[in-house]
Amino acid sequence: MVGVGGGGGRPLFVLFGSSIVQYSFSNDGWGSILADIYARKADILIRGYAGWNSRRATQVIEQIFPKDALVHPDLVIVYFGGNDSMGYHPSGLGPHVPLPEYIENMRSIANYLKSLSEKTHIIFLSCPPVNEEKLRQNTSNALSELARTNEACREYSEACVNVCKELGLKVIDLYTEIQKRDDWCTVCFTDGVHFSSEGSKIVVKEVLKVLKEAEWEPSLHWKSLPTEFAEDSPYDLVAADGKSTVNISQCTFHREIQWD
Repeated sequence: MVGVGGGGGRPLFVLFGSSIVQYSFSNDGWGSILADIYARKADILIRGYAGWNSRRATQVIEQIFPKDALVHPDLVIVYFGGNDSMGYHPSGLGPHVPLPEYIENMRSIANYLKSLSEKTHIIFLSCPPVNEEKLRQNTSNALSELARTNEACREYSEACVNVCKELGLKVIDLYTEIQKRDDWCTVCFTDGVHFSSEGSKIVVKEVLKVLKEAEWEPSLHWKSLPTEFAEDSPYDLVAADGKSTVNISQCTFHREIQWD
């Protein structure tokens, strides 16, 4: 249950979605980057479920985010759409969700999360594009043909963006943001669908941009949050003068990217 996290006064962030979320700590993924940025500032939990669509999410959202939890999230980042947008299978099985139902499901997810508490903020990620050719090459023989197209991704992405605008929620248009990079098709995915480290960096950049610009009180941007146990200590590293110590609790020298 989400309610067991968020101790010690730190804000609680929950990443909720399908495989884009479940795999977000793999391959230098966007979840792991955020966890590093928010180390000693916020707790980040993954509630990611590979293969899920928005229909499945609405069926169990009350179990994942129980209203009687002791602690509710300060931020939920939501992603569903890639599986919903897959083509319909003649058997009636599979993850496809018709666009009108997807819209209603996303609205339902948003409204439920908004009802958790006054402090709970939400950011939606829209459906990103895919590398169709690479996806076909990587399709397992154990699966039927995966009918994923960029045109369908665009439709579901636009639908997600429109729902969020209607509800006054923050949304990141990943379909557009990913394609701003000229070589997106070859460098942003590991398998044509899931993000490589380069694709994840785009997600993180946009998430931080939203958090920095959001007029939320208190701000959830990492530079605005206090660092846990940041006070000076005689047990810190000894300075060159041999008489004092150096507090490195907020140093970011270890990061290849100095995130804003």
